[in-house]
Amino acid sequence: QVQLVESGGGLVQAGGSLRLSCAASGRTFSSYAMGWFRQAPGKEREFVAAISWLGGNLYYADSVKGRFTISRDNAKNTVYLQMNTLKPEDTAVYYCARAAKIGAVGLGANEYDYWGQGTQVTVSS
Repeated sequence: QVQLVESGGGLVQAGGSLRLSCAASGRTFSSYAMGWFRQAPGKEREFVAAISWLGGNLYYADSVKGRFTISRDNAKNTVYLQMNTLKPEDTAVYYCARAAKIGAVGLGANEYDYWGQGTQVTVSS
């Protein structure tokens, strides 16, 4: 069983920064791509960023490109999301997720099978 635990969310003013972490249990972390998604009130869950199993390939939603950076430390079974120049529209619950297939990197939520409980990010104007 895989468990994902996010941390690092909070309240920040527009223009500020936050760093989210997602700690994973299990010995196969380094074999799977990882992703970050977010869901704002009344909206569907949307893709934010993804990273391949060794970290060589990175993917971002257009809305966060140039502001957010995804990274991973396979020795620590942890994936990160550095969020800079935050905007009020970034306010959402942020979830990390593990890809469903070894080696595959997906941009859709249905391509991930394990999810964390989420961490709230609130950006005030």
